[in-house]
Amino acid sequence: MDNYFKDKNVLLTGGAGFLGSFVDENLKKREAKTFIPRSKEWDLRDYSRVRELFNETKPDIVIHLAVDGGGIGYMREHPGSVFYNNLMMNTNLVECSRLNNLEKFVGIGTVCSYPKFTSVPFKEKNLWEGYPEETNAPYGLAKKMMMVQTQGYKEQYGLNGIHLLLVNLYGPRDDFDPKSSHVIPALIKKFDDAIKSDSKYVEVWGTGSASREFLYVEDAAEGIILATERYNESEPVNLGSGMEISIKDLVTKISDLMGFEGEIIWDKTKPDGQPRRCLDVSKAYEKFGFKAKTTFDEGLKKSINWYKNK
Repeated sequence: MDNYFKDKNVLLTGGAGFLGSFVDENLKKREAKTFIPRSKEWDLRDYSRVRELFNETKPDIVIHLAVDGGGIGYMREHPGSVFYNNLMMNTNLVECSRLNNLEKFVGIGTVCSYPKFTSVPFKEKNLWEGYPEETNAPYGLAKKMMMVQTQGYKEQYGLNGIHLLLVNLYGPRDDFDPKSSHVIPALIKKFDDAIKSDSKYVEVWGTGSASREFLYVEDAAEGIILATERYNESEPVNLGSGMEISIKDLVTKISDLMGFEGEIIWDKTKPDGQPRRCLDVSKAYEKFGFKAKTTFDEGLKKSINWYKNK
């Protein structure tokens, strides 16, 4: 599959973002021709603009990374717009992929689509066994509807669409804005700010009892590329590292790596989110040979160093 992407036109939505920038670099190494639509010019929620985008760029493949999303705080404040914006972007892109007889549509889903209480490790077959965690439900369900659409379109129209369920990502170039960031960049910024201001404590949301799984961004990009090259089935596939860490242990680990010596205060009035998250990642290895390479400590050190030196 070394020449799979050579000279192919790839429409890469979200390609200027955190994950997208690494996917774009990976595609260019494989000699693909990428086009990254920017939201100021191309509103993917507008069907007529998406039709124009396809007519102008004539893609062979769509890799859809663009999202409206963020951490728990952002999701709590914007449930309606998060649902609408993601649902419309997804629907328009899949429909135009069908109309243009694309070679492949790669939909990037989310661990947030899983039920709030899912047996660990999460298996793809568990996806329909309950309702998602409430703060993430609008986002998770909008993504899940993209999967339903691609599956329906494959059955009726023959569209080659795949759906990858991504776990929480982290790494260099992440979003460190407290209003929208996820847990790892938010913690790195909090501890860095506390050290710079000589603060005696850092306040963290929740109880620390929830657990999460994290995938280093460059590993995620490689997984998406491999799936695009090698996977052609409509059933979803988990993309993760297979590790699990409690938020309490995560906070302690980042605090130690950054050299913070103050107190950690837990704001138990704030939500923990989903109680546990850890994926069964065996299917990704079986179907397209993906396995995460970056250890968690190595990835955290790279993330911290990038933030300090940016």
